[in-house]
Amino acid sequence: MTSSEFAALLVFSTAMAFTPGPNTTLSAALAANGGLKRAMTFILAVPFGWGLLLLACAGGLGAVIQAAPVLRGGIKALGLAYMLWLAWKLATTARLAEADGGLRVGFWQGVMLQFVNIKAWMNALIISAGWITVADPIAPRLAIVLPLMMAYGLASNFTYALIGSALRSWLAVGQRLAWFNRALAAVLVATAAWMAVL
Repeated sequence: MTSSEFAALLVFSTAMAFTPGPNTTLSAALAANGGLKRAMTFILAVPFGWGLLLLACAGGLGAVIQAAPVLRGGIKALGLAYMLWLAWKLATTARLAEADGGLRVGFWQGVMLQFVNIKAWMNALIISAGWITVADPIAPRLAIVLPLMMAYGLASNFTYALIGSALRSWLAVGQRLAWFNRALAAVLVATAAWMAVL
Protein backbone atom coordinates (compact mmCIF):
# COMPACT_ATOMS: atom_id res chain seq x y z
CA MET A 1 0.00 0.00 0.00
CA THR A 2 1.43 3.35 -1.04
CA SER A 3 1.69 6.28 1.35
CA SER A 4 -0.97 8.20 -0.62
CA GLU A 5 -3.37 5.22 -0.38
CA PHE A 6 -2.70 4.99 3.34
CA ALA A 7 -3.28 8.73 3.84
CA ALA A 8 -6.56 8.52 1.92
CA LEU A 9 -7.61 5.57 4.11
CA LEU A 10 -6.87 7.57 7.27
CA VAL A 11 -8.90 10.56 6.07
CA PHE A 12 -11.84 8.40 5.00
CA SER A 13 -11.77 6.34 8.19
CA THR A 14 -11.64 9.41 10.43
CA ALA A 15 -14.69 10.86 8.70
CA MET A 16 -16.63 7.59 8.83
CA ALA A 17 -15.67 6.62 12.38
CA PHE A 18 -16.21 9.94 14.14
CA THR A 19 -19.39 11.18 12.45
CA PRO A 20 -22.55 10.28 14.37
CA GLY A 21 -24.13 6.97 13.54
CA PRO A 22 -25.89 4.12 15.33
CA ASN A 23 -22.74 2.93 17.13
CA THR A 24 -21.45 6.27 18.38
CA THR A 25 -24.92 7.48 19.34
CA LEU A 26 -25.56 4.29 21.28
CA SER A 27 -22.14 4.48 22.97
CA ALA A 28 -22.87 8.00 24.21
CA ALA A 29 -26.37 7.03 25.32
CA LEU A 30 -25.27 3.89 27.18
CA ALA A 31 -22.52 5.79 29.02
CA ALA A 32 -24.80 8.72 29.86
CA ASN A 33 -27.54 6.44 31.16
CA GLY A 34 -25.59 3.60 32.76
CA GLY A 35 -22.02 4.84 33.14
CA LEU A 36 -18.81 4.19 31.24
CA LYS A 37 -18.26 0.75 32.76
CA ARG A 38 -21.61 -0.53 31.52
CA ALA A 39 -21.05 0.99 28.07
CA MET A 40 -17.67 -0.76 27.67
CA THR A 41 -19.33 -4.05 26.71
CA PHE A 42 -20.89 -2.39 23.68
CA ILE A 43 -17.79 -0.29 22.95
CA LEU A 44 -15.69 -3.47 22.71
CA ALA A 45 -18.35 -5.27 20.67
CA VAL A 46 -18.35 -2.64 17.91
CA PRO A 47 -14.79 -3.12 16.60
CA PHE A 48 -15.03 -6.90 17.02
CA GLY A 49 -18.29 -7.10 15.06
CA TRP A 50 -17.17 -4.59 12.49
CA GLY A 51 -13.90 -6.48 12.03
CA LEU A 52 -15.89 -9.64 11.29
CA LEU A 53 -18.01 -7.68 8.82
CA LEU A 54 -14.91 -6.31 7.07
CA LEU A 55 -13.41 -9.81 6.86
CA ALA A 56 -16.66 -11.10 5.36
CA CYS A 57 -16.74 -8.29 2.78
CA ALA A 58 -13.09 -8.85 1.86
CA GLY A 59 -13.84 -12.58 1.56
CA GLY A 60 -16.58 -11.99 -1.02
CA LEU A 61 -19.77 -11.59 1.01
CA GLY A 62 -19.97 -7.93 0.03
CA ALA A 63 -20.13 -8.84 -3.65
CA VAL A 64 -22.87 -11.39 -2.96
CA ILE A 65 -24.92 -8.85 -0.99
CA GLN A 66 -24.52 -6.19 -3.68
CA ALA A 67 -25.57 -8.66 -6.38
CA ALA A 68 -28.71 -9.78 -4.51
CA PRO A 69 -31.29 -7.00 -4.09
CA VAL A 70 -33.41 -9.19 -1.80
CA LEU A 71 -30.51 -9.70 0.62
CA ARG A 72 -29.63 -5.99 0.50
CA GLY A 73 -33.25 -5.10 1.17
CA GLY A 74 -33.48 -7.58 4.04
CA ILE A 75 -30.36 -6.25 5.75
CA LYS A 76 -31.60 -2.71 5.27
CA ALA A 77 -35.05 -3.51 6.70
CA LEU A 78 -33.58 -5.29 9.74
CA GLY A 79 -31.13 -2.46 10.33
CA LEU A 80 -33.79 0.22 10.11
CA ALA A 81 -36.17 -1.71 12.38
CA TYR A 82 -33.45 -2.25 14.98
CA MET A 83 -32.37 1.40 14.89
CA LEU A 84 -35.97 2.57 15.33
CA TRP A 85 -36.47 0.13 18.22
CA LEU A 86 -33.30 1.46 19.89
CA ALA A 87 -34.53 5.02 19.33
CA TRP A 88 -37.86 4.17 20.97
CA LYS A 89 -36.12 2.55 23.97
CA LEU A 90 -33.90 5.60 24.30
CA ALA A 91 -36.70 8.14 23.91
CA THR A 92 -38.78 6.45 26.62
CA THR A 93 -35.95 6.41 29.20
CA ALA A 94 -36.31 9.58 31.24
CA ARG A 95 -34.47 8.83 34.52
CA LEU A 96 -31.22 7.08 35.43
CA ALA A 97 -33.20 4.57 37.51
CA GLU A 98 -35.11 3.55 34.36
CA ALA A 99 -31.85 3.25 32.43
CA ASP A 100 -30.57 0.76 35.00
CA GLY A 101 -33.47 -1.51 34.19
CA GLY A 102 -34.03 -1.04 30.48
CA LEU A 103 -31.30 0.45 28.31
CA ARG A 104 -28.84 -2.40 27.80
CA VAL A 105 -27.01 -3.73 24.77
CA GLY A 106 -24.88 -6.81 25.40
CA PHE A 107 -21.66 -7.82 23.67
CA TRP A 108 -23.22 -10.18 21.14
CA GLN A 109 -26.05 -7.74 20.46
CA GLY A 110 -23.39 -5.14 19.72
CA VAL A 111 -21.57 -7.55 17.42
CA MET A 112 -24.79 -8.46 15.56
CA LEU A 113 -25.76 -4.79 15.30
CA GLN A 114 -22.83 -4.35 12.92
CA PHE A 115 -24.42 -6.83 10.50
CA VAL A 116 -27.66 -4.82 10.34
CA ASN A 117 -25.98 -1.40 10.55
CA ILE A 118 -26.21 0.11 7.08
CA LYS A 119 -23.43 2.62 7.80
CA ALA A 120 -21.15 -0.25 8.91
CA TRP A 121 -21.93 -2.16 5.69
CA MET A 122 -21.31 0.88 3.52
CA ASN A 123 -18.00 1.54 5.30
CA ALA A 124 -16.89 -2.11 5.07
CA LEU A 125 -17.81 -2.37 1.38
CA ILE A 126 -15.97 0.84 0.46
CA ILE A 127 -12.85 -0.06 2.45
CA SER A 128 -12.81 -3.61 1.12
CA ALA A 129 -13.17 -2.50 -2.52
CA GLY A 130 -10.96 0.57 -2.22
CA TRP A 131 -8.07 -0.64 -0.06
CA ILE A 132 -8.11 -4.42 0.43
CA THR A 133 -9.25 -6.31 -2.67
CA VAL A 134 -7.71 -3.89 -5.18
CA ALA A 135 -4.53 -5.96 -5.50
CA ASP A 136 -3.46 -9.56 -4.97
CA PRO A 137 -2.53 -10.93 -2.57
CA ILE A 138 -5.05 -9.30 -0.23
CA ALA A 139 -3.58 -10.72 3.01
CA PRO A 140 -0.85 -8.05 3.45
CA ARG A 141 -3.36 -5.24 2.83
CA LEU A 142 -5.88 -6.87 5.18
CA ALA A 143 -3.18 -7.18 7.85
CA ILE A 144 -2.72 -3.39 7.73
CA VAL A 145 -6.32 -2.28 7.26
CA LEU A 146 -8.21 -4.59 9.65
CA PRO A 147 -6.43 -3.69 12.93
CA LEU A 148 -6.37 -0.01 11.95
CA MET A 149 -10.13 0.03 11.30
CA MET A 150 -10.84 -1.86 14.52
CA ALA A 151 -8.74 0.70 16.41
CA TYR A 152 -10.76 3.50 14.80
CA GLY A 153 -13.99 1.79 15.87
CA LEU A 154 -12.76 1.46 19.43
CA ALA A 155 -11.44 5.04 19.57
CA SER A 156 -14.56 6.68 18.15
CA ASN A 157 -17.02 4.78 20.33
CA PHE A 158 -14.90 5.26 23.45
CA THR A 159 -14.70 9.00 22.71
CA TYR A 160 -18.48 9.29 22.39
CA ALA A 161 -18.92 7.21 25.55
CA LEU A 162 -16.52 9.47 27.46
CA ILE A 163 -18.66 12.46 26.46
CA GLY A 164 -21.82 10.66 27.57
CA SER A 165 -20.20 9.62 30.84
CA ALA A 166 -18.90 13.14 31.53
CA LEU A 167 -22.46 14.47 31.19
CA ARG A 168 -23.97 11.82 33.49
CA SER A 169 -24.15 13.84 36.72
CA TRP A 170 -25.37 16.95 34.88
CA LEU A 171 -28.04 14.88 33.14
CA ALA A 172 -29.32 13.50 36.45
CA VAL A 173 -30.91 16.87 37.29
CA GLY A 174 -34.56 17.41 36.37
CA GLN A 175 -35.62 16.48 32.84
CA ARG A 176 -32.16 16.83 31.29
CA LEU A 177 -31.67 13.09 30.78
CA ALA A 178 -35.08 12.75 29.14
CA TRP A 179 -34.28 15.54 26.67
CA PHE A 180 -30.76 14.19 26.05
CA ASN A 181 -32.17 10.73 25.32
CA ARG A 182 -34.83 12.18 23.04
CA ALA A 183 -32.18 14.16 21.15
CA LEU A 184 -30.07 11.02 20.67
CA ALA A 185 -33.19 9.08 19.67
CA ALA A 186 -33.86 11.78 17.07
CA VAL A 187 -30.30 11.34 15.75
CA LEU A 188 -30.96 7.60 15.39
CA VAL A 189 -34.28 8.25 13.61
CA ALA A 190 -32.62 10.79 11.29
CA THR A 191 -29.82 8.33 10.55
CA ALA A 192 -32.39 5.62 9.82
CA ALA A 193 -34.26 7.98 7.48
CA TRP A 194 -31.03 8.87 5.68
CA MET A 195 -30.09 5.20 5.35
CA ALA A 196 -33.58 4.30 4.11
CA VAL A 197 -33.08 6.38 0.97
CA LEU A 198 -29.61 4.99 0.14
